[in-house]
Amino acid sequence: MVMDVHGRDLRYFAAVAEELHFTRAAERLYVSQPALSKQIRMLEKQVGAALFERDRREVRLSAVGAALLPHAQRMLAEWEAAQETVARVVADQAGRLVVGMSTSPGRGGVLPAIRSRFTAARPDARLVLRQVPWKDSTAGLADGTCDAAFVWLPLPDPDRYRWVVVAEEPRLVAMAETHPLADREIIDFTDLLDEPFLALPDSAGPLRDYWLATDARGGKPALIGAEVASTEETYEALVAGLGVVLLAAGNAPLITLGGVVTRVVRGISPSRFALAWRADDRRPLVREYVRAGELATGTTD
Repeated sequence: MVMDVHGRDLRYFAAVAEELHFTRAAERLYVSQPALSKQIRMLEKQVGAALFERDRREVRLSAVGAALLPHAQRMLAEWEAAQETVARVVADQAGRLVVGMSTSPGRGGVLPAIRSRFTAARPDARLVLRQVPWKDSTAGLADGTCDAAFVWLPLPDPDRYRWVVVAEEPRLVAMAETHPLADREIIDFTDLLDEPFLALPDSAGPLRDYWLATDARGGKPALIGAEVASTEETYEALVAGLGVVLLAAGNAPLITLGGVVTRVVRGISPSRFALAWRADDRRPLVREYVRAGELATGTTD
């Protein structure tokens, strides 16, 4: 037997089965009780058996109705989930993408190149750039306020994220121009071990240790001269002689504004700047931006 049952029929049946009362079910569905009763009778005719046992005092599920109910509920739940999925995709197609950053990704025209490719592929989407404080090393990914982000590696909880490296730059050391080591063009990192360093906030996690080059200290803890959470704070601390700081070569122009110099450091690895996103985020809009990033930086096959 083939039945052409509509979602409305299953919704009406499930409401009566769950309420075991036609009037309450009709109120729940915002339909009249006679219309609901008529629809149930039509469904019973299609099924070929009574779904409810009725008398003046109560409504009970018949054996056929009891057998049908879990299937109807599952189908309704699946359809609701399908509608939500479709709604998300539709919203995504005409939605906005929030891209976080704590450092300008302008390096060599990377950001304009990514934007150009992304808007060409998705002219209907709205791209929003969001500046995120240094204390959040995920640039808005961890708390969900950003959909993608330009970040420095390493990230905390790396299994939560995926990324493509868009730039690799030497780490320089910045210091006041009056610092005793400022007259050197190249400085061995071992000569910096006893220097006070400017550090990111503790909330930056492994990125704080990275910019202190903890892995190159041979177990010797870093001496912290001050904590900094912005370019402005870093510059002021350097001019005040509170310490030295490691930074990516691309960020040197942000710091060398007068009274501060940068020098090449020997004995530490280069920095890696990446476009990252959450590993479980498979939305087409996010994937399109990542694809634009891969194409713009030549990191795709």
